[in-house]
Order: sequence, then C-alpha cells, then structure tokens
Amino acid sequence: MSVRQSLLAILDQGPCYGYQLRHEFDRRTGSTWPLNVGQIYNTLERLERDGLVRRGDADAHGHVYWEITDAGSTEVAQWLASPVVRPQATRDELAIKLAVAATLPGVDVAAALRAQRDASDLTLKTLEDARHPGAADDGPEALARSLVLESMIFAAEAEVRWLDHTAQRLAQHPQHAMALELATERPKRGRPTTRVAAIA
Repeated sequence: MSVRQSLLAILDQGPCYGYQLRHEFDRRTGSTWPLNVGQIYNTLERLERDGLVRRGDADAHGHVYWEITDAGSTEVAQWLASPVVRPQATRDELAIKLAVAATLPGVDVAAALRAQRDASDLTLKTLEDARHPGAADDGPEALARSLVLESMIFAAEAEVRWLDHTAQRLAQHPQHAMALELATERPKRGRPTTRVAAIA
C-alpha cells in the first residue's frame, strides 16, 4: 500500500499539516491502516526532496502546512489512473513455510497446517465481526472502512480455501514419500535458474 501516493492524493485536495494528514488518511481508509506522525513527516520530507510537495509557513498554532506541486498533482493523476501491479515473485511466507515443511523429513506438516488453519479462521472471524459494528453503514467514511475490510476478508477467505486445498493435496501423498534428503550433488556457482516466469 502506497502511503506516499495516498498522502499526495490528499494534499491534492488542499494544503494540510502532519496531524491533519494522518486524520484525513484515517478517514479515507476506515482507520484500518494506522500511520504514526513520524512516518508521515518522513514521507513528506522525501516528497519535498523529490519536488512533489513544498513546505509552507507555520500558522499561529505552529502548524506547518504542506502543499502539492504541479509535479505532485501529475503523479497523483498517474497513480489513480494506473492499475496496481502485484508482484509475481513467490515471496509469500506461508506458502514458502508449508512448501519447505512438506519436504522436510520428520516434520508433521498436517499439524502445521491445522495450526495455520485455526489462526486463519480466527483472523477471518475477527474481520467479519469488525465489518458489523452495529453503526449505520452510510456515508463516505463508513464506505471507505467497509471497502478496506471487505478486501481483507476476501484475502482471508482465499487463504482459508488455499489451506484446505493444500491439506487435500498433501493427504494424497504419504509424508515419507515427499521428504527430500539433502542433495549429494554440489551446485555450481552463479545465480540459480528461476522458474517464476514460467509459472506466471
């Protein structure tokens, strides 16, 4: 999630100071992604360095207002018009953990799967409970919150489905048949060939 572009997009609506930016970010994301003020000011300084915002004068209360530059507005427009490209590399910690566990001799991968399934179920239940706070679900802030929560719920549901699929796949193979002993062949120096491109 790009904090940088999100803060720029808020500043495109008008000048803001740091705490105000945090408040506006919270309003637009349903307070589902808490930012600390230090992170906001670090991001603002990098945006200033890149010529996308400029620092204004302080008001009577000592608030320094930041405003977007023309280059910053152009970057916001490009960000909003462009699709989010998700990385294709397989760097998902859970997938890697279970793949390694499934090939290690003596590891009870079914127990690891059950533990993860329980944790994923709890996460999903917590998210579903948060979706129904009992308050009226109207207005822009409620809509922003529900959009973010529903995205998280769908991702948690997909994880549960994948865990069930993985459990079925592993049940088809005896654990001892899947174990990989350390290879006796010594690999050559250099970069390993990647298969991610072929999978994608």
